[in-house]
Amino acid sequence: MKKVLVTGSNGLLGQKLTDIYRNVKDIELIATGRGPDRYPQKNGYVYDQMDITNEDEVMKTILKHAPDCIIHTAAMTNVDACELDKEGCVAQNIDAVNFVVKAANTVNAHLVHLSTDFIFDGTAGPYTEQGVPNPLSFYGDSKLKGEEIIMHSSKKWAILRTVLVYGLVADMSRSNIVLWARDALKNQKAIKVVDDQFRTPTLAEDLAMGCRLAEMHNAQGVFNISGKDYMSIYDLVERVSTYFGYNMDMVERVSSDTLQQPAKRPPVTGFIIDKAIKEMGYQPHSFEEGIKLVQEQYDKFTHTQAT
Repeated sequence: MKKVLVTGSNGLLGQKLTDIYRNVKDIELIATGRGPDRYPQKNGYVYDQMDITNEDEVMKTILKHAPDCIIHTAAMTNVDACELDKEGCVAQNIDAVNFVVKAANTVNAHLVHLSTDFIFDGTAGPYTEQGVPNPLSFYGDSKLKGEEIIMHSSKKWAILRTVLVYGLVADMSRSNIVLWARDALKNQKAIKVVDDQFRTPTLAEDLAMGCRLAEMHNAQGVFNISGKDYMSIYDLVERVSTYFGYNMDMVERVSSDTLQQPAKRPPVTGFIIDKAIKEMGYQPHSFEEGIKLVQEQYDKFTHTQAT
């Protein structure tokens, strides 16, 4: 039986991976995360607490389970928080990668590592896998350094770069762009939305399936795993409003420089995903299909809580 170990299993992507792997017959899933297990159903997988910033804990846990594949999703992903807490960012996004690579090499595991469009400066998007990195933020720089560690030190690896992940799980640690837009529009809350940043938003289920495909195919190299629909953040909010039939009266269209965020964002990213489609059979949902799925899950969770 093949063993797959996931880091960051309490996060959005981590929980979507548990959704997939606990139902795969010939795979034993080892879900790991910091703190108690937050996945609602506690069967079909093993959970072990593991702090990726603790080198001894990482080595001990990975040696204990000796997985065939490690899907490394754990990271500090709040872009502004990384800018304000550089030490914490280095610990989670650079040092931890070294620890995971070292442990993966020790057990000869295939390492699937998650990265981001923020390694680019956003002057030449949408990007292929051959795009030239030039991060604008400390977060982007930390993720690029993580990639470089994988490329230079890992025995067997795939890097999956993604963009603006959205989705829903029962126990959310933080919101995301689609949920934020839906709730603001529904409650007619005044929001400012940028029209000069362009992305290919990624449904969490699609990203999880990209990880599964990389594991199944024993993929090597860099792959873009994102949604297929390219849009500005303003367009995204407009598409959410159209889907639900909410009006845009309280939405103010602004440019990025008016927000004065601690970290600089790349203006035009988004990904060309032809390589993942051709080599791994990756097939993402459309943006509207993604919204529909998220809403169905929301309705289900709400109904479950009510009963």
